[in-house]
Amino acid sequence: MQRRDFLKKSTALAAGSFLAPTIVPASVFGKTAPSNRITVGCIGLGRQMRNPNIPQFLKSPHGQVVAVCDVDTWRLTEAQKQVDDFYTQEKGTTYKACKPYTDYRKLLLDKSIDAVMIATPDHWHVPMAIDALRARKHVSLEKAMSTCIEHGRKLVAEIKKTKLITRNDSEFRTLPDMWKAVEVVRNGRIGKLQKIHIAVPPEWGERGSSALPPEPSMPVPAELDYDFWLGPAFEAPYTEKRIHPIKAFSPRPGWLRVSDYCNGMISSWGGHIVSIMQWGNDTEYTGPVEIEGAGEFDKGLWNTMNKFDIRYKFDNGVEVFYNIDRAYVRFEGTNGWVNIEYPDKLTASSSDILNTPLGNNEKSFKVELSDKDDFLLAIKENRQTLEPLETAHRACSICQLGLIAVKTGSPLKWDPVKEDFIGDNAASAMLDIPIREKYFKF
Repeated sequence: MQRRDFLKKSTALAAGSFLAPTIVPASVFGKTAPSNRITVGCIGLGRQMRNPNIPQFLKSPHGQVVAVCDVDTWRLTEAQKQVDDFYTQEKGTTYKACKPYTDYRKLLLDKSIDAVMIATPDHWHVPMAIDALRARKHVSLEKAMSTCIEHGRKLVAEIKKTKLITRNDSEFRTLPDMWKAVEVVRNGRIGKLQKIHIAVPPEWGERGSSALPPEPSMPVPAELDYDFWLGPAFEAPYTEKRIHPIKAFSPRPGWLRVSDYCNGMISSWGGHIVSIMQWGNDTEYTGPVEIEGAGEFDKGLWNTMNKFDIRYKFDNGVEVFYNIDRAYVRFEGTNGWVNIEYPDKLTASSSDILNTPLGNNEKSFKVELSDKDDFLLAIKENRQTLEPLETAHRACSICQLGLIAVKTGSPLKWDPVKEDFIGDNAASAMLDIPIREKYFKF
């Protein structure tokens, strides 16, 4: 108890308003486990949370999953069992301490929880993250961070107010070939950066349109609180392909292709790819000044964009070209290029660009932590994560700017400081989307 008091007092003094972590007794984990794991509540228990998120938290020596939450009680039971079974095996004795919640607001009231991992459909991301911050929980949030720019700005404002630790839950910055590509670009090995080409794969692994016609409404499964699932989204008839498979984790959920809940692949995978582009361009806390693009949308229940070609120009003169193809980032400079294709195909115009050891004046971008350990250790050490949510907002907003440019069909000028379009009221009107305030109010 003396050690616990010391840790809490010293951390609080160092951080000001920082919330000191709960200390989990060593007896929970056995003799060799650490006694100061960060306690985590997992909200949204679909395929992404089930694998990879929960397994990575379970395996981390820095965290302890103590609660799970979902409006689908079948998924809730499965996740609770997943957690309890893992710790039973780790301890060598029966463990049944993972708390189940069907209402995330009740989970946030649990004072034993230090941090939350949110992996719900995208339309719930910002409301839940804001509520979590107000409840003094550190937040790891799945990409895409938001469904519109104004919601993302409101979340960033809450982060600055609470000064808690946040992270965009993307593993891309921890992949060796990703940070290596950024390292050589930021150290000037390809000369002055001029152009960046980025792309995301098509949804469902298909090229072109694969729209789903409107489906008849279905009875809501007994295990699902569908109205709560809709949450800030407006009422719509239930059908399985609108949300997720019944009592299953595959195929991929339909909500990923419904614009009421998600921007589509431009943001879903864009949260990964655009973040790397921003990192390499050294523009993590700003955005472009010009945007133009064209694209095509599916029609029917699945109605997100299935093709697009978008051009951005940044104030530093760098042009970025974004489309649907395969997942890659290509940096082009005055003296060469470097290309990283997901997950680990790294090439360059010259072998010296990649293979020459770092010089005395070059900065290392090497990352030796997983994304989950980066989040957990940042809480322990009272430091910022490798990818705080403010940078995620800027990456996500670039995707959303492209989406707006396609919808307007006009070249747009953007003020990245004010985060508003210049001289285009129609485009500015698309920065915000209304929400149903039954479960959350900004």
